[in-house]
Amino acid sequence: MRKLLALTLTMALVAAVSAYLVWTQERPVGHYLSDLRINLAVNEGTPADHGNLLGIQPELFPADYQSLERLHLKLSAYLRNARDMGLINDKTIVVLPEHVGTWLMVSGEKNQLYQATSLKEAMNWLSASNPLLFLRALISAQGDNRLDDAYLRMKAPAMARDYQVLFGGLAKEFGVTLVAGSIALPNPSVSQGQLQVGHGALYNTSLVFDRDGLPLGQPQRQLYPIFDERGFIAPGDENAISVIDTPAGRLGILIGSDSWYPDNYRKLNEQGAQLVAVPALVIGRDTWDKPWRGFKSVSTPPEVSLKPEELSEGEAWHRLSLISQPPISLAGAGMSVFMRGQFWDQGTSGQSFLSAQGQVFADINARGARLLNVWL
Repeated sequence: MRKLLALTLTMALVAAVSAYLVWTQERPVGHYLSDLRINLAVNEGTPADHGNLLGIQPELFPADYQSLERLHLKLSAYLRNARDMGLINDKTIVVLPEHVGTWLMVSGEKNQLYQATSLKEAMNWLSASNPLLFLRALISAQGDNRLDDAYLRMKAPAMARDYQVLFGGLAKEFGVTLVAGSIALPNPSVSQGQLQVGHGALYNTSLVFDRDGLPLGQPQRQLYPIFDERGFIAPGDENAISVIDTPAGRLGILIGSDSWYPDNYRKLNEQGAQLVAVPALVIGRDTWDKPWRGFKSVSTPPEVSLKPEELSEGEAWHRLSLISQPPISLAGAGMSVFMRGQFWDQGTSGQSFLSAQGQVFADINARGARLLNVWL
């Protein structure tokens, strides 16, 4: 009797495990409906032969990331609209927002993940649908927040591949230099023209693709991750700020609140940066209008007199970023481009803006997808 009971339980367990493994492999594609429209919010300067900085502030949702084809459909629609407006030429530099590549972590998943009501629930579906990848990533996770590290690390090779295929492909398709926002990857580097991942800490990094769809230089790592991310995102080397030659001039990239630190602009000046691109993200639907919480990673630089809660988040960005306070930056133009949309229970509220000749030009109505352009 005991043998029969044991055999029955074993068979039931095997059946349950087999059913679970079959379930993890099922990836039905749900219905997709998304707004592909985009409006021109800011257009400064006069068209000339020197090129332009073109910021794309997308409005993105989890369903946009269900497949690479869907995300390409949306971003290419934005670029086609820009081309139809005469904003794309062979010297155009396109700037996308921070973490636009990071959400590739949820590509190719089950419908339940995209229909989740909270980020926590969505991550539970992610780990449950990829048990072996998740367990392997959790074992090798680093930092204080090993769970979030594991979520980002578990599909890193596929994320790096998709990031280059998508954004390198868009750069080649439209013949532009493309600052591909940012993506969180373990110890990323470019080798023989391919974005590779390593086995070390996670870094929030940005990569630029040329008009042939190939990477320009090495990934730029974020130097000062915000407090909310320091448990799983490592800070980059403070001396490793690079400037890239593009058809429109020498370009420097500062990710997110790295753009608040005057010393970073001095390092760009030393390398002759003529343009500055800032992929950015502000979490929280009302955060932009709430009091600024101060520097989110290290102590306040001595040159900055701004105190926490003295201004709103948006006003602080305008005061601290780009070239609004010469002579800290000697660049002729710069642009901060923010992600917009809703990722489960996490909304966004950043409003993209650009600087030229010491003046700030902002989008006063940031709802929906927006284009910002400055002629050089």
